[in-house]
Amino acid sequence: MQAIGLCRFSWPAEGGFQVEHASIAERRAYLYSKARMEQRFRTFEAITLPGLRGQTDPDFTFVLLIDEALPEAHAERLLALVADLPQAVVVARPPGPHRATCREVLNAARHDPAAPCLQFRLDDDDTVARDFIARIRADAAMLEGLRSRNRLVTLDYNRGYILRPSAEGLHGEETVLNSYPMGMAMCLQGGVTQSIMNFAHGKVARFMPVVSFTDSAMFVRGHSDFNDSRQSSRARPVDLPPASPETLAVLRERFGITADHVRSVFA
Repeated sequence: MQAIGLCRFSWPAEGGFQVEHASIAERRAYLYSKARMEQRFRTFEAITLPGLRGQTDPDFTFVLLIDEALPEAHAERLLALVADLPQAVVVARPPGPHRATCREVLNAARHDPAAPCLQFRLDDDDTVARDFIARIRADAAMLEGLRSRNRLVTLDYNRGYILRPSAEGLHGEETVLNSYPMGMAMCLQGGVTQSIMNFAHGKVARFMPVVSFTDSAMFVRGHSDFNDSRQSSRARPVDLPPASPETLAVLRERFGITADHVRSVFA
């Protein structure tokens, strides 16, 4: 079963942001500010890529959706970062309706639209455990009966870590978050043209069965002042402790993330 991931790398969608902007020009100015882009590139390099590069099952596609007007220097930097990730496919699109464009991009990545597939989504500061692709394939196979009776089924891996990387290293701790996007995968029957991006992650249980797994840490959620969820005046402060030796060991073994690499990237 084909596995397809989607990452919107600072793509200026129409909608899809918790904080709105008056125009696409205003949104681009916010997204492509020097400070924000530097932080996003660093977290992508230090947090997102190690988990993807280390997948025990390398048979997956990872689509990076970018703006067709992404400044050339940013586009070149992104291409250089994923040059050694053969699963990466960079797709440029103009600003457009968020869900419709993401659905089109994901459907275009399917090798056989008539065959079932697995889809997952990551922001550019999140990652998944090294056995994520192997695990979603195995769990989808285990749930064959449920999948045969439902067009869509969500796999929810709710145990992971919240992590703040910096030049000092890593602050973070284990967490359990139900139905958060970086810990989810969606099983789609063949012929289904909807995608994982059609649904608000917190509402998927209204539309399909959701099977939760909490046995292993399967995701890292990056945390920074540039997170879209942090832009609201209602955002609650998050005080993360320095990562403990036990946390650092799990991050290294399951996600390929090390404090030394983080410090070097953020130096």
